[in-house]
Amino acid sequence: MATGGYAVTPARTICALVAYDGTDFHGFQYQANAPSVQGALETALDCCCRREGRVTGAGRTDAGVHANGQVVTVPVVWGHELAALERAWNVHLSPTISVRRVREAPIGFHPRFSASSRTYRYTVLMYVAPTGFPAPKHSPLTDRFALLVTQPLDVAAMNVAASALIGVHDFATFGQATHGESTQRQVVAAQWQESTSSLPALDGFPGRRLVFTITANAFLRQMVRNVVGTLLRVGRGEMTPDDVAAMLAACDRRLSAPPAPPQGLVLERVTYPPDLDRWIHAEALDETSFARRHEIF
Repeated sequence: MATGGYAVTPARTICALVAYDGTDFHGFQYQANAPSVQGALETALDCCCRREGRVTGAGRTDAGVHANGQVVTVPVVWGHELAALERAWNVHLSPTISVRRVREAPIGFHPRFSASSRTYRYTVLMYVAPTGFPAPKHSPLTDRFALLVTQPLDVAAMNVAASALIGVHDFATFGQATHGESTQRQVVAAQWQESTSSLPALDGFPGRRLVFTITANAFLRQMVRNVVGTLLRVGRGEMTPDDVAAMLAACDRRLSAPPAPPQGLVLERVTYPPDLDRWIHAEALDETSFARRHEIF
């Protein structure tokens, strides 16, 4: 198509896999008077191409919550290879956000509504001071990405309590729906594990690194943090696994423990039906031909 002898580049919807440190942001969603991940992505994109709409994310992470696998879409005018757009976009982003991959979105694809499940992880560092020594109040090398606890935790009891969450339940006790949506969700996995992965900041750390991983078809607002706060109470012996099962059945938001602090929480992965999932997460793929062959509704 041409206008006045000049070729017109059509708008195209792109999909990006994004990671970010949420510490300095007031959540994913744009806010007029506070920094947001959505706002930062849009501002950086405006520096290198013409944006035709808002950046849409798979999940609206809360203030201070991080992501390793946030999925976003945005319509843009860009007439070059998408690898060049990925490079240009990253140049204009702060070091706390990284666009990991850019591809052209199939027709009808939506980062939230096309998803089949989401996985979050929450990291706890458990350090119990030796007798006669004061418990540390913070851990400077890890406080941005983990919750420091200074009481012993019964991980086995926490896992028994977490198992009660698996299945299809009304999770009104642990979160709030938006726009009058149902509070029913399906949790397919929920487990605490002691992590042995090596992190430079944890070299020589004299405690245990515990990671809670939970996967569900979708989550209510603050659901994961409320669940973690409640399971930590079980770990401290303040309630039993049976208490958690009863709380879940009661569908009463007042019964949940306060939410765990945000810094330990990461949106790890958004999963889609098989073909879509391979398209989003595969390292190498002919994304243009895939987008033209598939229409997602």
